[in-house]
Amino acid sequence: MILASARSDIGEYLSTLISVYIIVIIMYIVVQVLFAAGLRPPYSRASDAVLAFLRDVCEPFLRLFRRLIPPLGALDLSPMLAIISLYLINELLVSQISRG
Repeated sequence: MILASARSDIGEYLSTLISVYIIVIIMYIVVQVLFAAGLRPPYSRASDAVLAFLRDVCEPFLRLFRRLIPPLGALDLSPMLAIISLYLINELLVSQISRG
């Protein structure tokens, strides 16, 4: 009984962690697009801090997918592949942990 509850809690925690990481990747994509469009305020420490945080969190994971499929000019498919893989991990792994 306690083991089933612990599995369920761990599954929910992992699912939430994966969902938050997907949101962070989406935020990274949006910030990159906005900055590429020229909407970056000049000499802003706050925007530099946000961009540095997002880059430090997202780039190591996205680099794994850039090795498989390099960027095609201005089109980078690595965030899409990363989000799909995280979604599949969430569905397969977390469901197996929760079920036991």
